[in-house]
Parts: sequence; structure tokens; C-alpha cells
Amino acid sequence: QVQLVESGGGLVQAGGSLRLSCTPSLRTPSSYIIGWFRQAPGKEREFVAAITGSRHTQYADSVKGRFTVSRLNARTPIYLQMNSLKPEDSAVYYCAARPSGTDEYGYWGQGTQVTVSS
Repeated sequence: QVQLVESGGGLVQAGGSLRLSCTPSLRTPSSYIIGWFRQAPGKEREFVAAITGSRHTQYADSVKGRFTVSRLNARTPIYLQMNSLKPEDSAVYYCAARPSGTDEYGYWGQGTQVTVSS
């Protein structure tokens, strides 16, 4: 069964940094694409970043140059390093997984809260 567990959220001042972790279950295929999404109160969920099994990455324009998604290998957590945080980055952050070649993320973690104070 594919399961994802996020951790690392918290409260940080504007300009600070946080690192989120997404730990996939052992049954999660190494070829799956792992994405990070976020949802702020009253807003739609939005894409943040993604990484493939071969470690190709993709970012939303709003986080390019500030956030970095990484993984050491297919059996280690996926990290989202967030630097130069802004109050508008405050949201619940989710990691999700989808098979390569598909469009829909079918597996989701429970989310972790990130709050950036001004």
C-alpha cells in the first residue's frame, strides 16, 4: 500500500527557512513521481514542486529560487527545503504520489502546517 507521511512544519519568521520531509512507505514504487502541494485557508490547493524517480524536478513560479525538492534515492525521504519564506507561503503542505505517465496524484499524506509570521 502506498502511504506518505509528512513532517517538519512549524512556525517561522519571514525570511527564515524550514525543511519538510515526505516519507513514502516501502510499497511505494521507486518510479512514482512525488509532488508537494499547499493549501491556504479559503484558497484552492496549488502545486509547489515535484521530483521524479530519476530526480528531475519541477517548481511553481512562486517558489523558484527559494524552494528545493530533493531525494537521495528511491528509498529515502523526499525533502522540500524552503528558504526566504514569506507570509504568503503559510499553508498546509501535502506530499502526494502518482505513477509516472499519469496526471493524477492518487496518494496523499495528511499534511503539515507551515506558518510564516511577518
